[in-house]
Amino acid sequence: MTRRRWLIPALVVLFAGAAAAWFLKDRAGRLPAGAPPAAAAPVVIDLAAVDITRVRQVELARTVPVSGGLRAVRTALVKAKVAGELQRLEVREGDAVRAGQVIGQIDPTELDWRLRQAEQNAAAARAQLDIARRNLENSRGLVAQGFISPTALETSVANEAAAQGNWQAAVAAVELARKARADSTLVAPIPGIVSQRLAQPGERLALDARVVEIVDLTRLELEAPVPAEDVASLKIGDVARLQVDGLAEPVPARVARVNPSTQPGTRAVLVYLSVEGAPGLRQGLFARGVISLPARPVRAVEASAVRYDQARPTLLIVQDERVSARTVQTGVTGVAATPDPAGSADEPLVELVTAPGEAGLREGTVVLRGSAGAMRDGTTVRLPGDGTAGTAAAPSSPAGTASR
Repeated sequence: MTRRRWLIPALVVLFAGAAAAWFLKDRAGRLPAGAPPAAAAPVVIDLAAVDITRVRQVELARTVPVSGGLRAVRTALVKAKVAGELQRLEVREGDAVRAGQVIGQIDPTELDWRLRQAEQNAAAARAQLDIARRNLENSRGLVAQGFISPTALETSVANEAAAQGNWQAAVAAVELARKARADSTLVAPIPGIVSQRLAQPGERLALDARVVEIVDLTRLELEAPVPAEDVASLKIGDVARLQVDGLAEPVPARVARVNPSTQPGTRAVLVYLSVEGAPGLRQGLFARGVISLPARPVRAVEASAVRYDQARPTLLIVQDERVSARTVQTGVTGVAATPDPAGSADEPLVELVTAPGEAGLREGTVVLRGSAGAMRDGTTVRLPGDGTAGTAAAPSSPAGTASR
């Protein structure tokens, strides 16, 4: 019984060994005599046209983004220069006004009586001055004839000087009362449009109470915070294009002023852009856009080709039929100043800065975009339209097709 139990497994092992020996013999018979076993073929990745770009020399037009609210350069807040009851207010929000136009009236009754009182006081002071002058003239004649002493003459001179001072003070009081009477009439100081009506007729106004706000829409500006690292590149007169909420067409603008101080907390610098007048522009509308800086020649590559998964920016270049990772130093980001047939007009470009002592990437070097995915150093690739693996100097063919 024990012998039978060991016999079956032994037969199975023997049968498997014979089958393996037959398979190896049959395979060896198919290979030429002395030929080594075939090695695995290297994997070649075919690239699509959208997966590659090239380092090229372009005129890079850098832009600085800006955003903020529009505000009028000239605004005026009409306030009550005298206290009193607001009798009438002839303008409402949206009304256009001219400079010097009468827009309201504060009750002038009390001011009229004060003006009349000041005028009467001035008349009395004038009469006292006339009396003092006649006494002075009489005293001079009496002194000359020896009827009074010189001391009496000095007293007359002093009285005339006091009367002169009282009369001048009374005249000044009249002018102050007349000005207060004129201030009771509310006048528009600038041309523009009424944006706020802050008081109603019949309301008792205190001194400096706000009545009407006027906005001049002929001159608007955008107040935009700009990072400190971008302010150094800006200068007065730089052109900008703004997209304003509610307007379909962009609005041109120019850099008018730059604030000399930074903002607390953000350390941003306020830049003021003068906006050319256009129908539909209003104070407070939100606008966003870019300031265009002068173009300059740089060596650049599309932003999608720069990889930031390492400690330093990296490019995957195709050189000697293989992929090679190259760390680079990047500069400013912008768009091509002129249409570039080698790249997309909408995609931003990144400047490649060559450090002192480095050769840098030469123009025409093939670079993989981000759409090509991650690849190891040494991966063999084939450019679109090529029958063999690509090299750094191989020209791209837009008609080529690729498959992965």
